[in-house]
Amino acid sequence: MKISFHGAARTVTGSKHLIRLSNGKKILLDCGMFQGMGPKTNDLNADFGFDASSVNYMILSHAHIDHCGLLPKLIKEGYNGKVYATPATKDLATILLEDSAAIQEMDIKYENKKRGLLGLPYLKPLYTIEDALAVAPHFQSVEYNHWFTIDEDISFCFTDVGHIIGSAAVHLKIQENGKTTTITFSGDVGRYRDVILKSPDVFPQADIILLESTYGNSIHDKHQPSIDTLLKWIEHTCLNKKGKLIIPAFSVGRTQEILYYLNQLEIENKLPALEYFVDSPLSLKATSVIKSYPQYFNNRIQKILEKDDDPFNFKGLKFVKSVDESKMLNYYKNPCVIISASGMAEAGRVKHHISNNIENSRNTILLTGYCEPHSLGGRLMHHPKEVNIFGQHHEVNAEIAEMRSMSAHGDYDDLSQFLSCQHAKQVKKLFLVHGEYEVQCDFQKKLIKKGFLDVEIPSLHQQIGLG
Repeated sequence: MKISFHGAARTVTGSKHLIRLSNGKKILLDCGMFQGMGPKTNDLNADFGFDASSVNYMILSHAHIDHCGLLPKLIKEGYNGKVYATPATKDLATILLEDSAAIQEMDIKYENKKRGLLGLPYLKPLYTIEDALAVAPHFQSVEYNHWFTIDEDISFCFTDVGHIIGSAAVHLKIQENGKTTTITFSGDVGRYRDVILKSPDVFPQADIILLESTYGNSIHDKHQPSIDTLLKWIEHTCLNKKGKLIIPAFSVGRTQEILYYLNQLEIENKLPALEYFVDSPLSLKATSVIKSYPQYFNNRIQKILEKDDDPFNFKGLKFVKSVDESKMLNYYKNPCVIISASGMAEAGRVKHHISNNIENSRNTILLTGYCEPHSLGGRLMHHPKEVNIFGQHHEVNAEIAEMRSMSAHGDYDDLSQFLSCQHAKQVKKLFLVHGEYEVQCDFQKKLIKKGFLDVEIPSLHQQIGLG
């Protein structure tokens, strides 16, 4: 048995890991899109590093685009099997993929206008809306904590990891040469004591572990609660400076967490009387899907639901649907809060809002989680004096703020707790994926001190034998 790493290898996005059995069967764990990788992003997404038509089985950990975003391309290039996922992941991935295709088609149309004027050949998107819609028939839902038999050699089970609704760790039992090997792929591990979701589940002892490591060497700020930080920036920007607070937020997970905090502030009579715009049609759809899975909420939210039938709604909230409505926010003169996708500010409507508001010192851009270093959000984290957006240079006069404590990724303590159900010396290999290399090197040393004997950091397209 061998495994090769075709994404999220010494980087955070593009999750794709291919297990090859000695009998020729191939299992693909995730099929994610690279995001925010600068000029090389398109090239990375153009080539899987393996033949899509040769894959036998595909198992998806969760619906974020850096984990599911190349499924339309996989199927377009010849994969004809099932895509196994939890029910919520199936529902979320369906709307996220369609949105991803729409963004690509729009961006390519804009780019091709410029290329046409220069006499350059036209570009094509990675996939179209039609390609995205073709994924839906391939999904097969599998509930948490249910061992599902794929064939006589392979079975798997999902357990909840509390990252977003429906997110799962994947646990495989593979029969090969008379021996059973148990492989766990963590997907993205969420936070213990998350404000909305349940904590990650314990999981069976594994021989091989693929572990995400986004915050493997750091601890999230627990001294300043996110709700207090959010209120501070609303008051500072909108009440004191009379400006706009622009919050890039992923449509799934982060947006709902922000809405929940704002709802709580209203309940506590602390929410400033402003307009709060969610400028993302996808966020509206995703919020509707998330509300349909209340069984995945933690006990605190379950109790709130007994008194408040919608913990994501409050006075002043407005969902912006059309492009024209979005553009009109450029002319909105009153102080307000604009929550818009994407979270790394690399695509979507939020990029336009930042472009139109970043030169005004009354405004604030509030980043709420991890951003790839080459993404617009990642560049803004370095507080540059100017930044290039849509090919134009802008002076950065708006305040750039961060709220790292809102990350949906577990920190070092969370990842350690996730692994605490394992006997370290029984884990034959532990691979660190989904992280920046320097972070992974620090985390590797910590894990070895904890007793894990063989901790590896695979490189892109590297193939490694599993014994």
